[in-house]
Amino acid sequence: MSHDLDDQNVNLSGNASFQDVLSLAVQNRGRRNIIKGGLGLATLAALPGLAHASRAVPQALPSSLTFPSVAKSVFDQVVLPPGYSFSILHAAGDPIDTTVPAYTNAGLEKDDWSHRIGDHHDGMELYYIDDAGRYSTTATSRAVLCVNHESSADSHFLHPEGQTSNGQSRKKFDQFGFWDLGVRPELEVLKEINLHGVSVVELQQTGREFSYKIDSTLNRRITPETPMRIAGPRDQLADIQKMMRTAFDATGATSRGTLNNCGHGMTPWGTYLACEENWARYFQIAPGANPGDVNHVASLKRYGVASAPLDPKAPRASSQGWHTVSSSDSRFSRWNLAVLAAEPTADFRNEAYTFGYNVEIDPLNPRSTPVKRVTMGRFAHEAAVCGIPVAGKPLAFYMGCDSVNEYIYKFVSKELWDPKDVGGGLAAGDKYLNEGALYVARFDADGTGRWLELTFKNPAIANFATYRFANQADVWVNARLAADAVGATPMDRPEWGAVNHVNGEIYFALTNNNVTHRTPAKVNAVNPRSYADPDGRKSMGNPNGHIIRFREDGGLSTAANFAWDIFLFGAEDDAGPANLSGLTAANDFSSPDGLWFSKATGICWIQTDDGAMTDETNCMMLAAIPGKVGDGGKRTIENKLTIAGVEQTGTQETFVGAVLGEGRLKRFLVAPKGAEVTGVTETPDGKTLFVNIQHPGEKTPALGVAEGFKLESSWPGNMGYGKPGRPRSATIVITRDDGGLIGL
Repeated sequence: MSHDLDDQNVNLSGNASFQDVLSLAVQNRGRRNIIKGGLGLATLAALPGLAHASRAVPQALPSSLTFPSVAKSVFDQVVLPPGYSFSILHAAGDPIDTTVPAYTNAGLEKDDWSHRIGDHHDGMELYYIDDAGRYSTTATSRAVLCVNHESSADSHFLHPEGQTSNGQSRKKFDQFGFWDLGVRPELEVLKEINLHGVSVVELQQTGREFSYKIDSTLNRRITPETPMRIAGPRDQLADIQKMMRTAFDATGATSRGTLNNCGHGMTPWGTYLACEENWARYFQIAPGANPGDVNHVASLKRYGVASAPLDPKAPRASSQGWHTVSSSDSRFSRWNLAVLAAEPTADFRNEAYTFGYNVEIDPLNPRSTPVKRVTMGRFAHEAAVCGIPVAGKPLAFYMGCDSVNEYIYKFVSKELWDPKDVGGGLAAGDKYLNEGALYVARFDADGTGRWLELTFKNPAIANFATYRFANQADVWVNARLAADAVGATPMDRPEWGAVNHVNGEIYFALTNNNVTHRTPAKVNAVNPRSYADPDGRKSMGNPNGHIIRFREDGGLSTAANFAWDIFLFGAEDDAGPANLSGLTAANDFSSPDGLWFSKATGICWIQTDDGAMTDETNCMMLAAIPGKVGDGGKRTIENKLTIAGVEQTGTQETFVGAVLGEGRLKRFLVAPKGAEVTGVTETPDGKTLFVNIQHPGEKTPALGVAEGFKLESSWPGNMGYGKPGRPRSATIVITRDDGGLIGL
């Protein structure tokens, strides 16, 4: 299975571009008035409850970054500026208790990986523990680190001769790159299932060095087999759980596990949100099997679930073959979505409805049951960033759906924030995340936008012809379809969101889009470029991506309107007119993915997951000093692209932030070969940075040892960590040699 499943477009709604909705702009306040009327920093500091929060962030941003920018690199190493060092905290396969042997790095493990660090390290967060064992908002002598584990795309590294089926190495693919499905070995599949989820480990610090305690009672793995509670508003919970009924739980009150956890979120009360992203492509409906009724099939199609028999061009589904192990063992049969009985409680037709949520985890209570927060919507969740909490006001969580032409969402709690709930665990989650309103964003061509509520009361949703919604629970579970119905704006793969703690503005990484969806005739104000990558890869459309930001009207979580502009455009330094942010060889980048703001320094950290620039550099992490919405101006973009020998041209007006220059945007880190840089957090003093290196050696062919692994990367074994040979995802810990603030 390909690593990047999010470049497949399953949004066939045909929702309006900005040219189509420009006529609506006159109904809104003008961009100039919104910017003039926005809250300044002094006003923000005066809001109730925010003065306390403002003490945790810098009062003024630095004027420039002082470290020298790192040059591009294709070395199989982590490269940092002079004066910085890193160590490895843990890597895929490391044991989290003393009963599990050390990782062989040869696929020889006989355990099921449920007591090992997962693979494909992604979003993560640090949680400090007070003397009573509760969450602490300030640094203490004890902490745990939560790390997401996204994918099993590199599962061939887990087994002696790679993945096998019917006793043969995985080397025979059909035209879609899917399994020629036979019977897969049980132990292989258990490893592949359990490498997903979340790892929680207790840290220990000696001087400035961090390690994890292998014998801590707080160490925990949450996997696709971990029991989960299904949650929602009390008066609508029965409707929600009716959609979750399976042979595992006939009531639908519980489900099993979490899958493909990519970005993450941290709640103000101190719990972890593990966001389920590319979960849809693990399921199977065999050709000729009963896929269910018309409405059910429409839902499966919209979420890209089980392509066969839904797609007549696909002879089989794009699964990992997990369902082939045993038809009688539900750990494996659950991945088969075919209708096999009269009632859904006798098969797993509804299993896909149990994935696609924000999963709340209490990292300090290893006996607690994680909770699926259905009211926050079901889609390919890419992070859930909470806006700045204000006492006595609702909380807002901002979420991207990471696939081509998908949407940006907002959840606003019904309950008002009470700082006394800090440390309240999952009970606080029940208070703030079970009841509230779910919105989707429409970005208008005049630089303003509007939040459209996803409610069954809206006739556009209740009478939607493509999918017949039954009730509000159905709207949350099929949020993508509801967003189609209200006319949300399709975006260029919304990845991580982040909040600028200085002024409350929200940022989103739009990783890229292809030429099918971004010709000069298909651009719009917030996705304004259509061009060809100048190097030999010949990528076209919006191959390098960009970062948007927006400010809520009045700085309020409940605002119905916002102002937006484009913070940065990814591009190669020689991209000509497409290099709209004036990038140089010292700070050019492509395909922004991870996005995170330091509370200690105010730096915006940008991480990439790129395939367009990899001929000249591996993926990277950059530091940026952000400005604010409206610090640039209006700009007309000239687009030109030659498609099938025919030149297409066009212009697009948009709103672009101020050019940062090399002093305010610098390359800080370059990753090993084939690796994505994703996931970042820090100690509160800003002197230690945790960063994840995901899937080094990603392009290593999925062939067995008998054929010989042709390794693209051998990191981190090539630097002396663990057994040498096959590459491993890992968490690294970065410090400055002089003990100073990271990045400044």
